[in-house]
Amino acid sequence: MQEDVLITTQENKTDYSALRAATESIKQELRQIIVGQERLVETLLVALLADGHVLIEGVPGIAKTLTAKLLARTVAVDFSRIQFTPDLMPSDVLGTSVFHPGTASFEYKQGPIFANIVLIDEINRAPAKTQASLFEVMEEQHVTHDGKVYPLAAPFIVLATQNPIEQEGTYRLPEAQLDRFMFKVLVDYPSLEEEVAILELQHKGPQLKKELDQVQAVLSAEQLLALRQAVQAVHLDKKLLEYMAQIVAETRVSKSLYLGASPRASIALLNSTKALAALRGRGFVTPEDVQELAPVVLRHRILLTPEREMEGITPDEVIKQIVQKIEVPR
Repeated sequence: MQEDVLITTQENKTDYSALRAATESIKQELRQIIVGQERLVETLLVALLADGHVLIEGVPGIAKTLTAKLLARTVAVDFSRIQFTPDLMPSDVLGTSVFHPGTASFEYKQGPIFANIVLIDEINRAPAKTQASLFEVMEEQHVTHDGKVYPLAAPFIVLATQNPIEQEGTYRLPEAQLDRFMFKVLVDYPSLEEEVAILELQHKGPQLKKELDQVQAVLSAEQLLALRQAVQAVHLDKKLLEYMAQIVAETRVSKSLYLGASPRASIALLNSTKALAALRGRGFVTPEDVQELAPVVLRHRILLTPEREMEGITPDEVIKQIVQKIEVPR
């Protein structure tokens, strides 16, 4: 684990070289096992720095769960994994009261959501009441049980996966829940070269299991919180704030959309672009940062009109049109 990831400030300018070194170390740990998926890893790191939850969507077998699990291993914090199924109850996630006959009293037994990094596998397989149990904890980072509030320790981030193809036994995520995810990342198949590299890695056999165990923690919880604090110092010009707000506001009046993005999307765009700039060693946000992150911030927060759906238009295409329509600040 790195001993020092402190951010130094000289002449009112923040030096992000230590932050870059820390995130590069995480990437190196993941590259021991994960082939490709560079974009996914960088987006997860941005979310980690920006204190945001991530929804990862892709077909089975493309290392969504493995990437999320190994990322959690690179940070020395509590980790839990919850497999969502149609019979999963809210108490299976949040915890429940256990009766003790000796004392004739109930004790609250915390559920697996009480961890720093929580991986939810196949999140769209649980019914509405279980999905609703996540609303409070994802937004407010605490659980209310029998009238008492139980705060979660910081940092707290939910990484959730879902399969977009299989529909049997799945449930559509409520819009209110989708809005609580900072990003929705679409993961595609690997390239031919990457798939060959995957086969070479698997050909090692038992050696691969040994390498999985060698993925080491790079950051502590305290160091991660310090990096998050440093991200807040990234400069963001007022013109860029207006640019972000214009993009989000345009989703609410677009004739292609039935539902536009909420102010939570604007806040997510603000925080994530600052994290991306710091990740790349810059102390300021650029319009290109906003354009790059707009799709992952907005695609799950908007709904196409039935007419556009019938035409085969995708949310990303509408977002691209909106971004191209808004004048870039100079």
